[in-house]
Amino acid sequence: MRILLGTATPVPSPSTVDPDLVTPGPWGFLIIALLAVVVILLISDMMRRIRRGRVRADIREELDAEARAESEEESGADSESADGDAAPDAEEPGRS
Repeated sequence: MRILLGTATPVPSPSTVDPDLVTPGPWGFLIIALLAVVVILLISDMMRRIRRGRVRADIREELDAEARAESEEESGADSESADGDAAPDAEEPGRS
């Protein structure tokens, strides 16, 4: 019985819609175009900042590696000079 009542209710017919009220119009187009331009500018700015950060990190790594190499050279040169100075001094008095 309920099935018969559900099918017996009339379905509203589609009414005609004014296309000027449904379409976004020139203002909608301008807003969407402006949003697209802003998004493109923001993405390009973000990519530039990311690229700059990566370059700075690479430069920092290179400088740290150079500083480590210099400190290792200095510590190696100090130990060699201490060993090298002691050996000739010990041999010179023995020669005379």
